Amino acid sequence: MHQSVGTAPDPTAPGTATPTALEDVTLPCGRRADVVLRGDRIESVDDHRPGHHRPGAYRLGGALLLPALVDGHCHLDKTLLGSAWQPHRTSRTLREQITTERLSRRDTQAPATERAAALARRMVSLGTGHVRSHVDIDPDVQLTGLHALLEVREQFHTRLGIQLVAFPQSGVVTAPGVADLLDAALAEGADVIGGLDPAGFDGDVDGQLNVVFGLAERHGAGVDIHLHDGGETGAHQLREIATRTAALGLGGKVTVSHAYALGQLDDHELDRVAEELARAGVAIMTNGPSRSMPPVLRLREHGVRVFAGSDNIRDTWWPYGTADMLERATIIGLQGELMTDDDLRYAATLATDEAAAALGLTDYGLAPGKRADLVAVAAGSVPEAVASHPERLLVLHGGRIVGPTPLTTIRIQPPTFEDSRDH
Repeated sequence: MHQSVGTAPDPTAPGTATPTALEDVTLPCGRRADVVLRGDRIESVDDHRPGHHRPGAYRLGGALLLPALVDGHCHLDKTLLGSAWQPHRTSRTLREQITTERLSRRDTQAPATERAAALARRMVSLGTGHVRSHVDIDPDVQLTGLHALLEVREQFHTRLGIQLVAFPQSGVVTAPGVADLLDAALAEGADVIGGLDPAGFDGDVDGQLNVVFGLAERHGAGVDIHLHDGGETGAHQLREIATRTAALGLGGKVTVSHAYALGQLDDHELDRVAEELARAGVAIMTNGPSRSMPPVLRLREHGVRVFAGSDNIRDTWWPYGTADMLERATIIGLQGELMTDDDLRYAATLATDEAAAALGLTDYGLAPGKRADLVAVAAGSVPEAVASHPERLLVLHGGRIVGPTPLTTIRIQPPTFEDSRDH
C-alpha cells in the first residue's frame, strides 16, 4: 500500500521508515514529479503519473520538495536550549561579551551535550540535514567542547550531518597555547580550522593567518574565519585571506563569516575586493545582520559564493534564533531587499545549494544518484516557501524518515496544494 499524507505511519512496521518513493511533489523548478528512492539515494525523478501508486510510497499532494536545508554557521556548544531561560546580559565590546559568556558557561547547569542535542533535534524537525558548527577552542575549555560535539555528532549521524570548526573564540596569537590546541582539535576530529578578527582581536593579521592557513595546509582542512572588523581594516584582511587562499590552492575550501566590511565599502572598493574573493574562491557566510550585511546580489554579480547560517541560537550572544533556515532566508531577503520571485529563489539557495557547495557536500541535491536528504514543505513554490515560513511535512535523511517530529509521533498533514493540471 502507498502512504497518503493524511496517514500517520506506524514507525514499528517494517519499511515505514524508508519510503520507496515520494509521489506527487512539486520540484523547485515547478514541475510535478514522483521521486523514486533506493536505499539512501534518489533513484529517479519522474513526471508525476496521477492514479499510479508504488507500494511503500508516500503521496504528498503537490507539496514543495526541497533538498535538505543546510545551516552553514552555528554554535551548537553555545546554545542554552535545554536549560533554564537566562536573561540576556548586554556587553559593550567583543572582549567583554566573551568574558560574559565564559562566566555564564560556568553557571549553566545543563551539560553541552544535552543543550547541543536539543538544538540538533530542533534543526532536524525543521528540515535541516547538514550543519557547520563552530566549537570554542580556548585556554579555558581547551578541547572539552570539541569532545562534547563529537559525541553529539555520533549520536545524530543518522539524522544530521555535522561539520565541526575548531574556533579560537579567545584569539590565536594572543592566547597562549591555542595554536597547539587547534592543531590537536583537527587531529581529533574537527573538520575545519577557524579564526577570529586577525586585526581587531589579535592585533596581528600575519601572525593569526600564518597559524590558521599553516594548520589548514598541514591537515588538509578548510578554513572559516569570523571577520567582524569593518571598513578598510576588514577589506585589507579579506584581500589577505584571498591571497593566501589562492597561493595554497584552497579555492572552494575557505569561508569568511560575517564580513561586515563588505557592507561598508564604497562601490569601487567593493568591486575590487569582490573580484579578488571570486578569483581566489573565497565564500562569504551571512546570517542577515541588521547592520552591515554583505550585499548578496552585488557579490553574486562578481561570482562570489554567498551562503546562509543561523549563527547564535538562544545563547549569551543574543536570546533570539529558531534554527529555521527558511526563516533565515527570509531575514536575509528582507535585509537585502530581495523581493522578486527570482530573488526569493536565490534566497532559498543560500540555505540549500550554495550552502551545500560551501560545505563541500558533493552528493547533495534533488537529482538521481544524490543522497536522499530531503524536506517536503507546505508551500506550492520556492518563493512562497521563503516568504511564508511553511510547515515541514516530511524530513528524510539518507532515505529514512527523521521528521518533522520524532519518528514515534510523526503526523503528516493533509495536502492543500492540489493543482488542476492533475485532474
